[in-house]
Amino acid sequence: MNKIMDFLDVKDRKILYELDFNSRQSNSKIGKKVGLHKNVVNYRIKRMEKNGIISNYYTMIDTFKIGYNSLRFYISFQNVTPEKREEIIAYFVNNKYTWWVGSFEGEYDLAVLIWIKDLHDFYGFWEKTLRKYHSYFQKQKFSLYCQLRVFRHSFLMKDDFKKTDRDKYEITGGGKEVKTDELDFKILELLAVNSRIPTIQIAKKTDSSIDTIINRMKRLEKLDVIQGYRVNINYDKLGYHLFKVNVTLNDYSQRGKIINYIRNNPNLIMIDKAIGYYDLELDFLLKNLNHLRIIMDNLTRVFPKEIKNFAFAHDPIYHKMVYMPEI
Repeated sequence: MNKIMDFLDVKDRKILYELDFNSRQSNSKIGKKVGLHKNVVNYRIKRMEKNGIISNYYTMIDTFKIGYNSLRFYISFQNVTPEKREEIIAYFVNNKYTWWVGSFEGEYDLAVLIWIKDLHDFYGFWEKTLRKYHSYFQKQKFSLYCQLRVFRHSFLMKDDFKKTDRDKYEITGGGKEVKTDELDFKILELLAVNSRIPTIQIAKKTDSSIDTIINRMKRLEKLDVIQGYRVNINYDKLGYHLFKVNVTLNDYSQRGKIINYIRNNPNLIMIDKAIGYYDLELDFLLKNLNHLRIIMDNLTRVFPKEIKNFAFAHDPIYHKMVYMPEI
């Protein structure tokens, strides 16, 4: 039995579910949804923060709309000592171009996502990287990140969730760039690292009025620059593990059909799409490897002709996760 997941009662799980839906909503609003006074909601949130179940709060920002594309690469190491591996990880973490860095078990060792606004700048960064660490890279796989489809963490509610509530939001590359200014960027920078920061604090830190901040945030939300306010839950403490499943298809035209089938799985939290990598990328939060086998056995049984094969990586160690570029 899971010592912490079993300890959490239905109210705690509902609070986490609501924070996953919108971590910026007030404790009073959450309380009305879960049937608790706002003070009790505050106490339970603080307790989960203290116990390490809640790590932090962040904002999902569609950086495509502010002029940035995202390039992703996976690295398999060779000839590395633990010290050299940590040095390479630190190199990527401390670079202003990177926004997500994580170590994995399985198909690859390290995943790095970077912002691209100027291809020439990235080329210089990658040339420098290869001069320093090329001999330690056994494999390098690149892809252009072009779509992120996010689903609510429905498994928190066990069987008490609506299938119509599964979709959360979608970030898609391309399209028209939204006009933003320095104040917009400052607001986004503050929200990116703490989605629950009070509006009055944002106003003070940006030397603006509260009304100005409220109006700016509403505009950024309306334009879908701000896609959602999230909570970073330490699912390892709840007995869940992230599995990233990379699927190769025989018939790409059936991709949508497969997505429509698997999207209702409450443990599916994300579908990634990238140019130059696998045909279908599925992110699950699961109890164990056997749980993954059950899901994929079912999927390949339903789509035996459509799915060619799949590989997976699991249990990432997050080294960096910031959803706003450094200017």
